[in-house]
Amino acid sequence: MKIAVTGKGGVGKTTLAAGLIKLFAQRGFQVYAVDADPDVSLGTTLGVPKEALKAQPPLVEMRDLIKERTGAGGGFYVLNPKVDDILDDYSIDIDTIKLLRMGGYKDAGSACYCPENAFLKAVIDSLLLGKLDVVILDFGAGIEHLTRGTARGVDYMLVVTEPTKVSVDTARVIQKLSLEMGVPNVKVVGNKVRSDKEKNFLRNSFTPDELLGILEFNEELWERSMLDDPQGLEEVLVDSVSKLFDGIISEGGGVAGG
Repeated sequence: MKIAVTGKGGVGKTTLAAGLIKLFAQRGFQVYAVDADPDVSLGTTLGVPKEALKAQPPLVEMRDLIKERTGAGGGFYVLNPKVDDILDDYSIDIDTIKLLRMGGYKDAGSACYCPENAFLKAVIDSLLLGKLDVVILDFGAGIEHLTRGTARGVDYMLVVTEPTKVSVDTARVIQKLSLEMGVPNVKVVGNKVRSDKEKNFLRNSFTPDELLGILEFNEELWERSMLDDPQGLEEVLVDSVSKLFDGIISEGGGVAGG
């Protein structure tokens, strides 16, 4: 199962992605966790030690590797570089989780814009179109990493939104783009909901078929996320998204365990 999580900045998509990753791992799956958000905070949320994160920088910052694989230089570069070994050589192992820190796309005005983005897209292609059991991608606010081809490799695009008009409008845009690219299942997840009024706002903004679930604001999760060493965070993460996980498995018809 290949799941991509996206949404407006600050809506809690990384927390949702981390909870799903932990749940799949607890159920016995080999999980490939991909941090494709410019903030690259998925590792911290998963509880990876700072030393391990520092030792493995995001792929987008590895200029020598990108130059080697894309042949960048003189204005020419390889559009589909070889990346088959990237997952094994440049991921962080956390029990049955492999964390790949990609980082976000470079802006068009930055140096080496095209080679870097071609490299990241090749990695995404390899992950989504390969035979890996469970891949969960934490995207930034957009879906720039996807092409029409790789979008069809995504089983679920989970678009996270807070109960605000701005956040819902952003979710609508991402939802439309994802469907146009051919993602088979695009679902909205309401997050950080504090009241019945906010729940009703989300239910009135999306149809029952569009809205996969609503997650209430979790005070304990918020408090633990501020700590340098958030003991017990995994249990809170898992508990907060367990119902959503069950809904994904149910709609997807189940997935074979690892």
